[in-house]
Amino acid sequence: MANDINIAAICNCTKIRRAQRHITRLYDTCLAESGAGVRATQFAILGLLKREGPKTMMELANMMTMDRATIGHNLRPLERDGLVRIEVSQSDRRARIVSVTDEGKKRIEIGRSGWERAQTEFEGLLGHEQAQSMRNMMDEVIGLSFSIN
Repeated sequence: MANDINIAAICNCTKIRRAQRHITRLYDTCLAESGAGVRATQFAILGLLKREGPKTMMELANMMTMDRATIGHNLRPLERDGLVRIEVSQSDRRARIVSVTDEGKKRIEIGRSGWERAQTEFEGLLGHEQAQSMRNMMDEVIGLSFSIN
């Protein structure tokens, strides 16, 4: 029909999610080859906790732009494998504090070569300036305040 639109071709959400899945496959493959035993999202969580220090689950969810259930889903295997520690907050018994363990820090170091390989591959194909521009644009997108939220 003449009125039909090609949603997959023009939908911002679809395009971003397709690109995200494509890039995630690259990073997951490179991390797996490094022997880190974590996936790209888990590696990002571990790196964030190492850099920023212990965070509540809500702080971590906000920093990762995830809801609390999704961050919990991502933390369970990390906790099970001893890569993060989740403890009840001393100041607010309802809050859980997440911190990276020494084993988690070791996995970051093990995975670093795989992560760097993925970064190099991606930037080599897209170009450093375009990759930086994309990261800046994604930061802008994350900062948008949609009226429906």
